Amino acid sequence: MDLFPEDALAARKRARIEIIPLIDVVFFLLATFVVFTLSLNKIQSLPVQVPSVQAGPPPPPDDTAVVLQISEHGTAYWNHELITLADLPGRLLAYKAATPNPRLLLAGDNRASFGDTVAALDEVRRAGVTQVAVETTDRPTGR
Repeated sequence: MDLFPEDALAARKRARIEIIPLIDVVFFLLATFVVFTLSLNKIQSLPVQVPSVQAGPPPPPDDTAVVLQISEHGTAYWNHELITLADLPGRLLAYKAATPNPRLLLAGDNRASFGDTVAALDEVRRAGVTQVAVETTDRPTGR
């Protein structure tokens, strides 16, 4: 005893799932999560005190600083004097003993290998010279 069997059958035929509102909801949720995750990034920074420029004459040049330029095939220049890398430990120890504040500029020329430069830096460290600057520009051999 169905009261309205034709109406129930017609209602079943008309029922369907609409996909367009579902896509709208998914895009809304996606945009919400993107905005939320972007707001979670905390920008962490360190306070930096920028030095001010001091007027006056430049400081006098330090004549005790040594320029060690590494060249090709195990050679180097100690203040423009050609030496071998085997002579370097003795030179460094004598320099450290003779100078109260030893400073060294380590440079490589356009023919230097990376391995020789690192070996020279290790010798500088072994000798106990702590004030070392590494030049990052390319210079001609022996200059």
